[in-house]
Amino acid sequence: MSALEGVNREGVVQVNGHEGDAVERVCFQLRIDPTKADEYKARHAEVWPDMLQALSEAGWTNYSLFLAPDGMLIGYLECESFAHCLDAMAATEVNGRWQASMGEFFVGLDGAPDEGMRPLEEVFHLA
Repeated sequence: MSALEGVNREGVVQVNGHEGDAVERVCFQLRIDPTKADEYKARHAEVWPDMLQALSEAGWTNYSLFLAPDGMLIGYLECESFAHCLDAMAATEVNGRWQASMGEFFVGLDGAPDEGMRPLEEVFHLA
């Protein structure tokens, strides 16, 4: 990694942005029940507009989800502070509804899906 970036204790990579703003690149892994993958994808094809707005207002940018056939789910996003993003979303009513509606898809979690997002350590990045 360059002198301008570092990994904090949570595994979140902090990078100086083009205009001097700090940007965190966050990647996390969750797992869904693979027998429910089609419904999971269908729900994400029609994310509620107020959920999309809340994510944007909370600072989530360049957010993607990737799903493997075995149910492994990889998420990636960029933000100024992942902790702030999680806290901001937790404070919204729509996030509570979304997490409750999506909880049935996930396996191996104690709590809401967004509470299981643990950043992975970045070991390489080509800018």
